[in-house]
Amino acid sequence: MLVSNLELVPGRRIVAHYGIVQGSTVRAKHVGKDIFAGLKNIVGGELKGYTELMQEARQEAVERMIAEAQSMGANAILNVRFATTSIAAGAAEILAYGSAVQLDGA
Repeated sequence: MLVSNLELVPGRRIVAHYGIVQGSTVRAKHVGKDIFAGLKNIVGGELKGYTELMQEARQEAVERMIAEAQSMGANAILNVRFATTSIAAGAAEILAYGSAVQLDGA
């Protein structure tokens, strides 16, 4: 499955458009990581635990988006975007979305 933030793929032609596909996940902060993050706020620096949490969430959202596109018969997802929304105190949704298409074999 080709996944791209481009609207078109150079040298390939879109032969079918299946519509918007999406994948999302909601993640909550870990209490242990919260304590460490509070300490990091004092001295500064990257909050590696949160960086890893967000990377895992983005990956899961993309995998769910790909599964939806595959179920439609698409071989590519174009114009992929991400959105993050705060759901509740300490919880956020990561959404990946794009256009499911069939590209020619060129």
